[in-house]
Amino acid sequence: MGFSGHVVFARSERPLLEAPLFGSAGPAQQGDVHEWAPRPGGWQTLQLKQGIWADEHLSALVAWTGAPACAADVSDSDVALMTGLDPTGRRWQAWLHLDNAAALLVGEPEDVDDMSLWMATPEFEEAIRHQRAELDADVPADAEGALRWASAAGLHATPQQSRIEQLLRAQGTFVEELFDELLDELGFPEAPLCQ
Repeated sequence: MGFSGHVVFARSERPLLEAPLFGSAGPAQQGDVHEWAPRPGGWQTLQLKQGIWADEHLSALVAWTGAPACAADVSDSDVALMTGLDPTGRRWQAWLHLDNAAALLVGEPEDVDDMSLWMATPEFEEAIRHQRAELDADVPADAEGALRWASAAGLHATPQQSRIEQLLRAQGTFVEELFDELLDELGFPEAPLCQ
């Protein structure tokens, strides 16, 4: 069974858990928060179990840090919706693991009583193909949004949009790993390897 919760990425000279929005994430909830190895420049990543993070927290985190931040809403390490926000209020979103996202987003027809029966039909497979094509068509714009967001962080790297698009279309790894790899490709300094 994979991880379900949120992965949050932001820059601060202070630990992210000191942000006012985490006021309730005290010692009682320490087991619900995992800190990844920090990246140079104050970039930090928190892995939060379900129930600690809400969508409106991203704005509060950006206001507290004064820097771009992002969060990924992860489901069982199989699919995630990644949302980035910069201090000007510019937001972007992208799905990670498009095949799984397509299956998640396909709506159940009103005349279906048993979802398991619907999932075994050719119509369901066609609905997934259609949804996957829509998500795939959004990838170039999603990659552009990610690049603008990374640029707002003042990074000096020149990431390749084609590589960002490739990662947004990637399958087969845990989405947490894909999230981390996407940050690397966007030019954020990599966390030092544990020795």
